[in-house]
Amino acid sequence: MPNTYFQFKQFRINQDQCAMKVCTDSCVFGAYVEVSQAQRILDIGTGTGLLALMVAQRSQQAGIEAVEINPEAQVQAAQNFAESPWPARLQLHPMPLQDFAKECSQQYDVILSNPPFFLASLKSDNAAKNAAKHTGDLLFEDILTFAQQHLTPTGKLYLLLPPAEALHFENLARAHGLYVHETLEVYTRIDGKCIRHIQTYIFAPADSVTVNKLAIREADGTTYTVAFSDLLREYYLIF
Repeated sequence: MPNTYFQFKQFRINQDQCAMKVCTDSCVFGAYVEVSQAQRILDIGTGTGLLALMVAQRSQQAGIEAVEINPEAQVQAAQNFAESPWPARLQLHPMPLQDFAKECSQQYDVILSNPPFFLASLKSDNAAKNAAKHTGDLLFEDILTFAQQHLTPTGKLYLLLPPAEALHFENLARAHGLYVHETLEVYTRIDGKCIRHIQTYIFAPADSVTVNKLAIREADGTTYTVAFSDLLREYYLIF
């Protein structure tokens, strides 16, 4: 049975009500996003609130908003925000992104999302997990349309997706005037499989896309790499 919570150094993620639990690639994403200069940050599809809380820890004054459609996740995220060290800087919008877009007048320096991503894969019998993992209520086009309208001119959109879906998103983004500036390829281990791409989008086309690689574990499949340990050192209790 999965743990009902995940304890980080400065906050706890309660996750007993959410279909999608804390996972390593999401933690890499939350630690990787650059937020030091951001004043306003939006997390689309926050789930447990993990990403919003990770960037809250690293940003000194940013106002952080989060959108979530799932009722159980809404309750969980609200709890995690309230019990964190930064409740005054965290705001949850319990509604679909499409509804939030109709009432939102803010511009954001950073928009980040770990969206439902399986476009054509088989679904399981778990309806809650299907909603969390498969595009449907939250479509790539909705994210791109929102970012096009609500990113500041120098703002950045960050996405965490599997490689195939990342390429699909990249092709869609061009029609919205957003272009990949940097990609971090995340591997299970040094000689392992690439499981995720973390993409950074900006409004200006890049002459060339910077591509970096991060392996979570060494070739033995057990030992964390130095790069992973350094990235998560501010968060994981084991480092």
